[in-house]
Amino acid sequence: MSKHSSDKSSNSNRRTFLKAGGILGAAVLGSAALPEVVSGQSNAPSAPSRTATADAMPTRNLGKTGYKVGIFSLGGQAALEKPSNEGIAVPIIERSLDLGVNYIDTSSIYGGPDRWSEQYVGKVMKQRRSAAFLATKTKERTRDGSMRMIETSLKLLQTDHVDLWQLHDIGTMTDINEIFSKGGAMEALLQARDQKIVRYLGITGHYRPDALIEAIHRYSFDTILMAVNAADPHHYSFSEQLLPLAVEKQMGIIGMKVPARGRILASWTPPPIEQQKHSWEGMVLAPTPGTLDMRQAMYYSLSLPVSTVIIGCDSVAQLEQNVQLAREFTPLNQQQMAALNEKAEPVSKQSLFFRFYDRA
Repeated sequence: MSKHSSDKSSNSNRRTFLKAGGILGAAVLGSAALPEVVSGQSNAPSAPSRTATADAMPTRNLGKTGYKVGIFSLGGQAALEKPSNEGIAVPIIERSLDLGVNYIDTSSIYGGPDRWSEQYVGKVMKQRRSAAFLATKTKERTRDGSMRMIETSLKLLQTDHVDLWQLHDIGTMTDINEIFSKGGAMEALLQARDQKIVRYLGITGHYRPDALIEAIHRYSFDTILMAVNAADPHHYSFSEQLLPLAVEKQMGIIGMKVPARGRILASWTPPPIEQQKHSWEGMVLAPTPGTLDMRQAMYYSLSLPVSTVIIGCDSVAQLEQNVQLAREFTPLNQQQMAALNEKAEPVSKQSLFFRFYDRA
């Protein structure tokens, strides 16, 4: 898509948001009314306990899985992906469960080849597996590669099954063609579910919406993890077509990139530009702080028809702040949402840096 097309689409997206806001708002409220059924999973391992979560924060149905998830969930990056960081990462995971968080997200690529994120989560899951809906991912595009990934994930996570296994970072039609080809990763997902080492199947993405839309049309996934923050309507919007489609399919919708690794927040201090040029390798540079506070960023995403949002935390204090925000959440109205869209526009590219990778 050309820059001109992107800008034209951005203006259209803002108009679409205002026009469709009532539909999306109704979907947020309606998510609590989705049927509590477990589709085709009667012989699967039992669902995690969630008795404490409803007292800790609001809950929503995770699509048609029958699972009620707290609206704030723990992401597997930030402190959880840093090497040799057990002294900080494990207490964050432990404290999240103590506070009623009942969904933990990780991936086979978080923390590099050593997969630190899965390691840290596994140290907690060994003793507290029943407390969390556990989600991990495969970035491999082949059946054999993905089966190797899930075998190692189970070992590192110290469990005999994960609740959700996801195809990680679907961004282009090349990904789609590889995943759904003979010997592709989709075969691994179906095999793992048949073997009952995974309970549900999902997709994830943050780059552009088209490939994710195609994936949903090709297979009835249980969940989708997508990037949705207040800058979304300005570039390659997910909320224009992808989000309504996921709502229509009654998928569990997990929001990510809510604070955009801090880049949408006014409290964020950008690294020196020369360091960004060295480390970002083609991504959009971030010359200024963001324009929102964490409450605005989180409440924007939670006011969309999502089941939960995942956010990585750097400390227990940061985790506790996010849980408190979730406890106090009330949905924003259309005018408040539109105001945050406009407030995020000056920093929209740095807040959506993940949509500007060179993926040729």
